[in-house]
Order: sequence, then C-alpha cells, then structure tokens
Amino acid sequence: LKCDAVVNEISTGPGTVNFTINRELLAKTVLQQVLKDGSEYGIKSELFSTVPRQKAVIEFSSPNIAKKFHIGHLRSTIIGNFIANLKVALGHQVTRINYLGDWGMQFGLLGVGFQQFGNEEKLKSSPLQHLFEVYVQINKAADDENTKKLAKDFFRKLEEHDEQTLSLWKQFRSFSIEEYIRIYKRLGVHFDEYSGESFYQEKSQEVLKMLEDKGLLQKTMKGTGIVDLSEKKDLSSFSTVMRSDGTSLYITRSVNLAAAIDRMNKHNCDIMMYVTDKSQSNHFRHLFQILKLMGYDWAERCQHVSFGLVQGMKTRRGEVLFLEDVLDEARSRMLQNMASAKTTKELENPVETAEKIGLAALIIQDFQGLLSSDYQFSWDRALQSRGDTGVFLQYTHARLYSLEQMHGNGQMTDVDVASLQEPEAISVLQHLLRYDEVLYRSSQDLQPKHLVSYLFTLSHVAATAHRALPVKGSTPALAQARLCLFRAARSVLANGMKLLGITPVTQM
Repeated sequence: LKCDAVVNEISTGPGTVNFTINRELLAKTVLQQVLKDGSEYGIKSELFSTVPRQKAVIEFSSPNIAKKFHIGHLRSTIIGNFIANLKVALGHQVTRINYLGDWGMQFGLLGVGFQQFGNEEKLKSSPLQHLFEVYVQINKAADDENTKKLAKDFFRKLEEHDEQTLSLWKQFRSFSIEEYIRIYKRLGVHFDEYSGESFYQEKSQEVLKMLEDKGLLQKTMKGTGIVDLSEKKDLSSFSTVMRSDGTSLYITRSVNLAAAIDRMNKHNCDIMMYVTDKSQSNHFRHLFQILKLMGYDWAERCQHVSFGLVQGMKTRRGEVLFLEDVLDEARSRMLQNMASAKTTKELENPVETAEKIGLAALIIQDFQGLLSSDYQFSWDRALQSRGDTGVFLQYTHARLYSLEQMHGNGQMTDVDVASLQEPEAISVLQHLLRYDEVLYRSSQDLQPKHLVSYLFTLSHVAATAHRALPVKGSTPALAQARLCLFRAARSVLANGMKLLGITPVTQM
C-alpha cells in the first residue's frame, strides 16, 4: 500500500491497518464544499444519485373543526412538515394536504347550537374558540329528544344542500381555515390543499356502488354494510363501510376510500402518505386492503406513518384545548427564562425570538426518540438551556453567528485553511463530512432523530472548538481559517434545523 495525495501515512497494528488522511486536504475539501453548496450541502452527495425523484402526497395535521386541537394534531403537524421538508430538499415533488374533519352528525349538533348560543362577532374574531364553546354547550343537551331531532334535521338539510344551512356551515369552515392558516404560519407550516370529508360525500356513495358492483359489499342482519377482509372469506376480519341507515360513516372509510381514489387520479403520485397516531393503524390497514380488493394496484404505494402518544402536555391554564395555547405557553415561558438569564442580550424583538426558541424546544423534545414511541412531555426539560435541547441548538447557532458578526463577515474565498490541524478542528471537519449519511438515513426510515442527534454532536464539537481555537488575538490568516470553520459549522447547523421545521435565531 502506497501513500498518495489523500493518505499521508499507513501503519499496521494488531489485526488492523491504520490510515492517516491528509489533514490539509480534508480541511480544504470539506470547507470548500460546505461554503460552495450552501443550503444544498449534503444533498448533492452521490448517496442520492441513484434515488429516483418521486411525486409524493402527504396528508398531515388534519384537525376537526369545532373540536379541540389535541396534542396528537401537533405531532402530526410537525412530523408531516419534517417529512415534506426533507423530501422537497432532496428534489421530490410534494403536495401537502390538510384533510379536515368538517362533516358528519356533529355538524347537525353544532348548527343547532349556533342557532341557540352563537354569536356572529365571536365567530369572526375567534372561530375555533367560539365554535368549541358552542359545541360544549349544546352537547350538554345532546341526549334531549328535541335537540336530537333538531340536530338530525339540520344535518339532513346540510346533506340536501339547503342554502341557509349550507351557508352557515361554509362560514364555520372558512373562518376556521383562516384561523388555522394564521396559526400554522406561526409554526412555519403551510399546506397546498385544504380538503375535508365534506368534499367526498357524493363520491363516497359512488364508492359504495363500486363495492357493490364488484361483489365486495355484504349486508349484515342489521343492515350494516361490510367488506370481508379475511383470507378464507369467513368474516374473521372485516371492515364496516356503511351504517344501517345508508349513510356513510367516517370510520366506515367510504369517505376515505373516495378521497384516496380522487387524490390518486388528481396527483398521479408515486407515494401517498398519511401521518396520524398509531391508534389509527387498523383503520389504514383496512383502507389499503379494500383499495387492493377494488383492483387499485397503487394501494401498495400508500403508507401510514404512525407515531406514539404524548402524555402530560398541559398549559398553566390547564388542559391543552387549542394549538395556539401551546405556542403561547412556549413563548411566554421562554420570555420568562430569557428575562431571568444573566447572559441575555438586549434583543430587538424578544417576543419573536422567544417564539422561535420555544418552538425549537417543542420540536426537539418531540423528535429525540423514535416516532412510534409514546413520551412524557415536560416544559422544564424542553426549555432547559443546558443539555440536549432545542434551546441549546438555538444558543449554539446564535453564538456562532455573533462570532462572524464580530470578526468580519467578509467573503470567505481564498482563505488558507491548511492551518486547521488541531484535533478540535478535525472533529468538526469529520462531523461535517457525515451530514449526507444522516440525511440519507432519515430519508430512508423517515425518523428525524438521526438528524437531531447529529445536530447535537455538531453543536458540542463546535462549542469545544470555539473554546480551544480563539479567533480573537490570532494572526489574521489563522483567524480567517478558524472563522471559515465556524461559518461552515453554523451553515450546516442552520440547514439541519430548517429541515426539522426550526427557524434559527441570530441573537439570544
């Protein structure tokens, strides 16, 4: 074995062959690549050269109008957003869909409730809050025969497209979506399409007819419509698709079947993903099985990305009712922590900074383990500035940013980085080299934890290097080389954070 331009030295140990890489070449190659590729660093890697570009449809978040936005919806939102961000970065074409619970008997109840307790002004100013309050009030009378009858009538009118009833429902829906869009903006999340169960009412009847024509629909003694999913056709496994009164119920899946078929026709995608909690695994298994029985081979390309449950998420006011409560809580707790910390600088916009750091804390606490695991939520743990938290990542980013601001922010071309020989510098360089592997792993199994743990290690090795390799007081050439190293670390840290759905802050 001969040494060459890449390998400086080769030696043997007990049962090993050791190679020493040319450190100058390592520093030059890595830093040049990171600074040249910018936000595309790691993505242009040959690891991805054989991966075919796909069209993906991702359904995530999907709250129910007039019901509370529970913490499972938050998980679905940030996980779906991460998967979409990653796929877009890797050059896939992604359509993000929010499939709202915007139909069904509860709208009969809600309509009646609004006629009794509703307030137009409140509906406009805070629709989600107001509709929820109305729904809670009318629910108290839900067992009353008269209320039941009124609710049934209202929903029947809705299904018959009665103008007045429909216009009220449209108001509920459009005001709610407006408010969702505003809140999602705070999360840095957007959707290409807001669809919902209401879109597929007529189509779900067509699906029931298709099932009937294919001989897949069976009626039970009670008149319920079912599809036999068992291998031996002995009904040991079946899926209900129709109530005995002929209406298609949501879990009966005819609405979801209609939505899946319509989406595939419209987007002709290579993969269709549903991001929901694991309690719905059965539902999606049945959904995909029925699609297959109906002769849709693309059912193979449908995927349920499931996740575990979160325990213990409460705000100071008590139980989490709305997504906005969680975001406000994260922001106010972060503001409080910043106010009591001695190191906090005078910030131009402390509220905005607190919002970004608070969100980072929420996302990182959620993404540290396997998505399928349940976990116990803790505000204190999430918002700690020490240890592996979102706050620590933000702090590291802000610190590296201010280092650049302080010591010249000039062009980093023609910097001689050959002087970066110290073990601390080499640790950073080696870690930067691994970024593409981490992206590749996350793209294969859709787990954000690989990226999270990579960013923690990057932050730690960068912090160690920052202490050991001062910029201030070094010769100009050495200072430039070190600045170049820290800028590269900050660039990759920022790229990774953005993929996770975090906006890096520049001051804190």
